[in-house]
Amino acid sequence: QVQLVESGGGLVQPGGSLRLSCVATGNIFSINSMTWYRQAPGKQRELVATITAGGIINYADPVKGRFTISRSNARDTVYLQMNSLKPEDTGVYYCNAEYYSDSYTLLNAWGQGTQVTVSS
Repeated sequence: QVQLVESGGGLVQPGGSLRLSCVATGNIFSINSMTWYRQAPGKQRELVATITAGGIINYADPVKGRFTISRSNARDTVYLQMNSLKPEDTGVYYCNAEYYSDSYTLLNAWGQGTQVTVSS
């Protein structure tokens, strides 16, 4: 089992920055990848950025060049550095971990979400 807790959201003006954190506990060595998603009001949840166990990183087109995903050396924390924030970045940001069960089934864990509001 893997558990996730996000933090770092808040209210920021357009052009500002925030850094989100996601701390994983439990069997962190079973994690295959960790992903940040976001969900704006009235919209579907969308992928923002992914980092795999092997260090491969991918970003959604709307955040390329502005957001950076990284992880701690212990691989138990994933960060999302968000720069040049825009009002359309507003939403609840969720951390997701894809991990292997004891029977090598791929499972998903989700954090509770953290609110990001970009507004003047």
